[in-house]
Amino acid sequence: MAVVIEARRVEKTFRIPHHRVDSLKERATHPLRRAEYRELRALRDVSFDVHGGEFFGVVGRNGSGKSSLLKIMASIYAADSGRIRMAGRVAPFIELGVGFNPELTARENVVLNGVMMGLSRREAARRLDAVLEFAELEDFVDLKLKNYSSGMMVRLAFAVMVQADADVMLIDEVLAVGDAAFARKCMDVFQEKRSAGRTIVLVTHDMATVQGMCDRAMLIHDGELRYIGDAEEAAMRYYRINFGAADDGDLGEAGPAAVPDVHARVVASWLEDESGTRVESIEQNRPIGLNVVIEAREELVKPIFSVYVLNQDGSAIFGLDVTPTGPGGAPMDRIPAGGRVRIAGTIENPLLPGKYLLQCFVFREGTLRGALQVMHLPGFVVFGTRPGIGIVSVRGNVEAVAEPECGP
Repeated sequence: MAVVIEARRVEKTFRIPHHRVDSLKERATHPLRRAEYRELRALRDVSFDVHGGEFFGVVGRNGSGKSSLLKIMASIYAADSGRIRMAGRVAPFIELGVGFNPELTARENVVLNGVMMGLSRREAARRLDAVLEFAELEDFVDLKLKNYSSGMMVRLAFAVMVQADADVMLIDEVLAVGDAAFARKCMDVFQEKRSAGRTIVLVTHDMATVQGMCDRAMLIHDGELRYIGDAEEAAMRYYRINFGAADDGDLGEAGPAAVPDVHARVVASWLEDESGTRVESIEQNRPIGLNVVIEAREELVKPIFSVYVLNQDGSAIFGLDVTPTGPGGAPMDRIPAGGRVRIAGTIENPLLPGKYLLQCFVFREGTLRGALQVMHLPGFVVFGTRPGIGIVSVRGNVEAVAEPECGP
């Protein structure tokens, strides 16, 4: 597949003053004071390629240089050295409100931004209705942007980028400003764009999105490229850097067991058969008895636990959402640090014979499906004598009846 983004030995350094002069009084009081600066090397010799049609993730801690890199790619910053080649039309979605004039109306800003993204003025105006419909802002088209809320701004900005129909989309994690419903709509757009062969570069702290959507990802730490390749591996290394499971200079090999107990940890996990006996294998078509005990490492606000069954390739087959409840069955708004929750019950078993994996995700209610944490549970085997096509068996009322002309 063709390379659409080519970065070679990119470097960027910022000069940060030790003492800021913010007023005329300070300047008049100390007219001869020489400004002193320290240098912040945001990017150091970063090289990588992104291929056409990829969903490419960029991860790293705050201050690692990932947003600076995205701004260089969007031509907002100039690199000190090195080069970045971008093939095709680029649509950046990096900072809330960048490119918008708060004194202009939404109508005027949509046309202006469309032209900035490479559309003709007529084409930008023609797409106004589609932008407003996607952003759900038809009733606010003639309102000045300075009167928009942050949520309205992010919806308008994203809708403009979508309608620009660019070859490459550069997206920072500003989608967190939008509400859950709009964020879900954005994720659907990402899927559609990827299916259409567009290239998406996403800077994010949400490792569930990286693991679930990105084809590849790269990890930047202290301005240096530490890893590029498999998205799952990049997510694991990000966890290890953040929570000290490995020395920063030697990330080593990581796997499912390297996921840290950040927000919660699995105290115990087991499966049962219908008699209540602990088992590691389940007979085909027999219900799966699930038991998981989870302890909060820090306070969990409005948590939702999702249990997923995956095949050996790591693809989700089905999942269940569980909201913890307290005395009387009322949903729990908070689980205190040290508090424990037991997830228990039976799951219908449509699985065909084979080996399967279990995962438990911790989500926060009311947000996009960005996991706070992913916890790997022991796998299990389904055994039986009735193999079939695919992964699950389904029941149906379907028959094949000969047409009269097909008779003897």
